[in-house]
Amino acid sequence: MGTFAVINPATGETVAEYPDATAAEIEDALASAQKTYKEWSRTTTVAQRAALAQRAAELFDERKDELGAIINREMGKPLDQSIGEAEFSGAITAAFAKNAEKWLADEQLEVEDGLKSFFRFQGTGVILGIMPWNYPYYQVARFAVPNLILGNTVVLKHAAQCPESALALEKLFLDAGFPKGAYVNVFATHDQISDIIADDRIQGISLTGSERAGAIVAEKAGRALKKCVLELGGSDVFLVLDTNDIDHAVEHAVGGRMENTGQACNGSKRIVVMDKYFDEFSKKFTAAIAGQSYADGDFGPMSSDAATKTLAGQVQGALDQGAEVLVGNNTPEGNLYTPSVITNITPAMDVYSQELFGPVAQLYKVSSDAEAIELANSSPYGLGSVVICDDLERAEQVGNQLDVGMVFIGGAGLEGADVPFGGVKKSGYGRELGKVGMLEFANKKLFRFAG
Repeated sequence: MGTFAVINPATGETVAEYPDATAAEIEDALASAQKTYKEWSRTTTVAQRAALAQRAAELFDERKDELGAIINREMGKPLDQSIGEAEFSGAITAAFAKNAEKWLADEQLEVEDGLKSFFRFQGTGVILGIMPWNYPYYQVARFAVPNLILGNTVVLKHAAQCPESALALEKLFLDAGFPKGAYVNVFATHDQISDIIADDRIQGISLTGSERAGAIVAEKAGRALKKCVLELGGSDVFLVLDTNDIDHAVEHAVGGRMENTGQACNGSKRIVVMDKYFDEFSKKFTAAIAGQSYADGDFGPMSSDAATKTLAGQVQGALDQGAEVLVGNNTPEGNLYTPSVITNITPAMDVYSQELFGPVAQLYKVSSDAEAIELANSSPYGLGSVVICDDLERAEQVGNQLDVGMVFIGGAGLEGADVPFGGVKKSGYGRELGKVGMLEFANKKLFRFAG
């Protein structure tokens, strides 16, 4: 079997296999992307490139059913969520197209000598994207679209289990009118990726993936003096501090944990509840998790045999060290993992600092804001968080003290098509989406005029 294959996680069936790229194909990809950067990117305007992005946004919507079926088969995402991902990718693409001229307008500088000075934001060249399996379209859209509008060209290496969505994306951008070489898919191996990073034609690397992959890419990029953006793992907290609506808190905690079968970097993985609410919340939360239905599409299979084995091993390790299961049995049937809640977790346990990438919630009880903050910040990760608190000033004060890149107050799922995304600590660095995401790989070129 080649590196790139579609293996339906619901059935274990190998649907299709694709050969790894040859050395000649890698060279063709790099040469094409470099040629297009020099010839197309430098002779088109932001408005012209944004118009192509707008057409790509329309194609995401027009093809949403086809695109949804592909990733449902590749990585097991429930079909309605798969179609929804294609729709959201279109919304992201449209947001960049709509705001590009405003976000990329010259930035005037106030300088002491009074000389006319400004930044102009332009492309830098070919950018390598290394993308994950859990959001095959969304992750690519938020990386590739702003770079294409900016004037960069993109070489994209997708996850090994997502070859068909990778090809569908390449076709979508071509059909939208982007020229050959603007967006190039490569079925590259790990060794080939190392060579691509070192190639002088590559000017930057964006990776969404594991902490381990991020460390390897960052090391190789550093040696080659290439900028990189890393969006890695997360073990986000969901803090229930003060509320008159426990049902609302439970609804958002379930949604935050179960999105994409719990396989989201910024999913609410650690549910932390103030002691006065704990009993009621625990009862309702465990009942809601127990009520999740595979037949009704609340969740799908885990993405692969390896993902299932990893999660089951982590949970078993927690149980062996003294954690308690409130819901679930840690006995998956194939790749169907029963949504679960575990509690009585202590700092001495391995799971306390691990990311559980699947439908398993950790439930904690605290007695003060200070204790909640300390628990939240004890994680090596720092991606996002949710704070449920009717006193918004108190919620913001707690948010100020969280070592994370994002604080959602009042509910989970507050992401937006133009809302920046990213974290700190071992969750990576850099931002995607919004103006800040669009400028990550920009040449911030300074212009100064003599008086």
